[in-house]
Amino acid sequence: MAFHLLRGDAPLLVSMPHVGTTLPEGLEARLAPPARALPDTDWLLVELYDFLPELGVTRLHAEHPRQLIDLNRPPDDAPLYATTTTGLIPAELFDGVPAWQPGEQPDAAEQAVLLDRYWRPYHDALSQERARLRERHGEMLLLDLHSIRSEVPRLFEGVLPDFNLGTNRGHASPPSLARALEEALVEGPYTQVTDGRFRGGYITRRYGEPAKGLHALQLELSQATYMDEAALAPRIEDGRAAQVRPWLRAVGETARRGEAARTRGAM
Repeated sequence: MAFHLLRGDAPLLVSMPHVGTTLPEGLEARLAPPARALPDTDWLLVELYDFLPELGVTRLHAEHPRQLIDLNRPPDDAPLYATTTTGLIPAELFDGVPAWQPGEQPDAAEQAVLLDRYWRPYHDALSQERARLRERHGEMLLLDLHSIRSEVPRLFEGVLPDFNLGTNRGHASPPSLARALEEALVEGPYTQVTDGRFRGGYITRRYGEPAKGLHALQLELSQATYMDEAALAPRIEDGRAAQVRPWLRAVGETARRGEAARTRGAM
């Protein structure tokens, strides 16, 4: 199975494309040793957002890691950012070290197989759930959830803000939606930015069509808010998670209440 789907009836679809950790048989030996630990995974988001079913949210999350194929990249591997980024089949880890043993990175023929086996099923499911919720509610919001280490010098300078909202500069969802989410966070202890280093990847850009009532927004969360980034084994740090979860829930509840549905024409 390329993905896991939990259906709800709220006008909110959550995507988690980078949480998978299952490597197909035989692939691990082809990865370079540093890549075998899957260091660029969006660790433990399913557990962190364990309240989503209570909100009636539809959740789609990947089974396999981004090291196999990145579900948040376009199928033609066109670059999304002018700055350093990673590709559809990442050749390097975030830190710039090779991800594959010499000569083991999938060639064009194998990439085509990976697209058909893992990438397309995930996006087919996204499209179907998106259409289902729009038909039911008239409008819907796709919230694409991610996390990343707070410091990755190759990708961004300094320390990343805690909450990074991405609307593709208002093209994927109206500015009023981002403002509603910003207001839900403003009283919290966390830093935030909208359309900063992370403006939204392929999923946000592809599925955000506000004029059609189809909104999309990315939330890139600093992993420092819920886990010990230096730990050898990734795990949720209970104290940090307990502090951040109410603010994550505030984002989810704001989105679920239909903020997107009240923004038609707000572009």
